[in-house]
Amino acid sequence: MPEAHDAPGVQAAPDTPGALDALLDLLDLERIERDIFRGQSRSALVPRVFGGQVAAQALVAAGRTVPEDRLAHSLHAYFLRPGDPGAPIVYAVDRIRDGRSFITRRVVAVQHGQPIFHLSASFQAYEDGLDHQADMPAAPDPESLPTAAEMLPRHLPEDVARRLVEARAAVDLRYVDTPPWGSVGEPREPRSQVWFRTNGKLADDPLLHVCLATYVSDMTLLDSVLLAHGRGGWAVGDVVGASLDHAMWFHRPFRADEWLLYDQESPSAAGGRGLGQARIWTRDGKLAISVIQEGVVRVPRP
Repeated sequence: MPEAHDAPGVQAAPDTPGALDALLDLLDLERIERDIFRGQSRSALVPRVFGGQVAAQALVAAGRTVPEDRLAHSLHAYFLRPGDPGAPIVYAVDRIRDGRSFITRRVVAVQHGQPIFHLSASFQAYEDGLDHQADMPAAPDPESLPTAAEMLPRHLPEDVARRLVEARAAVDLRYVDTPPWGSVGEPREPRSQVWFRTNGKLADDPLLHVCLATYVSDMTLLDSVLLAHGRGGWAVGDVVGASLDHAMWFHRPFRADEWLLYDQESPSAAGGRGLGQARIWTRDGKLAISVIQEGVVRVPRP
């Protein structure tokens, strides 16, 4: 049996920029016991740990307890409490099932003695089978779009734009249309698209690419909720919110260091919650990932 995954992404390509190196270090969890790992955090735009970081680290922990020939095909997660960016996070992995085709893991992330995040993930040995997919939506070429460093200062105060660019420096993320904070007060169709890839080449470990896609998936998924109501979001402070739950299905192989189209929409918002659903496509039109997330989306009270 192949050895279990170990330190995904630590062997980054020599030309990987510093911001990506820092993110890969963040995903390089310390093993404390056989199924217990410890991760660190970094400052975010809000005074809590970025949800995509916790989800990616939890998937790293789960992946390190399965053989390399078992590939992550789904995850389901709940965000239970805000994470403290100034304290380490301990990830405890429960080996729920080791089957001939599928392996299931449960991960609980703990800070200050309390669970802050819960994840269930399933891994599968590769199989041939029936194959069909929806058609990829139309989108402009990613190289024709402005970078975040070029686009964000057009719509946000200089200090906010700088902090957002720095927080996302490991990822080249390009909006197809104006982001929510660029059209405040103008309700639009609740759909948005971004292209993304890491700012540097990555090792070939499939777990690494899945974990990095998980990290990015929490950045923009609720934007479509904001667009429907003409709200600018967390960057301008006209709503408050947080991720509640998150689910992903990994359909086909992909690389997170090659362009991926994140096509997102919101079918509903009610009861102080908003739902985002999305599909992630490779540049050559393969449906790689499906994503659904619900989050708290509230208008601040006077």
